[in-house]
Amino acid sequence: MKKIMLMKFLTVASATVISVVGISSAVAAEYPSKTVEVITHAGNGGGTDVTSRMMMLRARRELGGDMVVVNKKGGGGAVAMDHYLKQPADGYSILTFTIGHAATVAKGKTKLKLSDIRPIARATDDPQILMTRCGAYDSAADFVAAQKNSAISYGTTHLGNIDDVSAFMFTKKGGMKTPKIIPFEGGAELATQLIAGAVDAAVLNLGEAGSQIDAGYVCPMVVLADKRMAGLPDVTTAKEMGIDVSFSTVRGFVIHKDTPEDVAIKIEQSLMKAMKHSVYQGYLSSVGLDASSVAGSEVWGEQLATMVVEMESALKELGFIQ
Repeated sequence: MKKIMLMKFLTVASATVISVVGISSAVAAEYPSKTVEVITHAGNGGGTDVTSRMMMLRARRELGGDMVVVNKKGGGGAVAMDHYLKQPADGYSILTFTIGHAATVAKGKTKLKLSDIRPIARATDDPQILMTRCGAYDSAADFVAAQKNSAISYGTTHLGNIDDVSAFMFTKKGGMKTPKIIPFEGGAELATQLIAGAVDAAVLNLGEAGSQIDAGYVCPMVVLADKRMAGLPDVTTAKEMGIDVSFSTVRGFVIHKDTPEDVAIKIEQSLMKAMKHSVYQGYLSSVGLDASSVAGSEVWGEQLATMVVEMESALKELGFIQ
């Protein structure tokens, strides 16, 4: 009797699996049937906003449907994350996730948890760069020496996030005076205010100040990375100066964990193909990055898992988390 009941259970279970797979495949075949929203915390022109839009240039074609950026600014990504949690797990909303989001999650400032999301693909691994107005300092050594005598002001985007953590850790490990942090809404505004003299230095990515650098208004002083950037071969790293600091603005894409499997796979394959295309690769080259920035769900997922832990450790050391 037990054997007969077991056989009946397996038959029903098999039929259920076949049914679910059939439904999932049908859903993927129809997807997308409407516009896909890419939700970002950045304002127009910021590094994360630009990265999202550059990904979409080819992803629309690969996915076979329209895509649009939805900007939800505020709270170091908390507004965007909380908004994303309210969206259906159907693949029609994609969240751009950064190391800044990891900091917000670590501080408990959002309802979203890593267990709520599924990693899809990494888009950039973009080193933090300390920049100044051109002519303000003669060299990186002069930049550091000035801060050992007196504190200077650093412009960042938001507080208790990757930008001010970068500034604090650089000055702390370099034996410099604690900087005065002045937050701005986004990278584009910060670059403009740096030129205007609102701050002495700024923590930016190359993509956020590329045009100002090309115009000779903004000069990169120190790259916070393990090695020099291809786009800034003459700019020293903090580690070359004996300051053991390395921070990157990592950007990637995630979806709801309960998104149908076939839809999730289709999104990942489409985004990866789009970002390996020469259009997106050209964008990476323009901001001093290379093909290694792009990574699939496995690599991106492992990085996501460590980002929150690393940011939590740094924020605790700096007193942002008790």
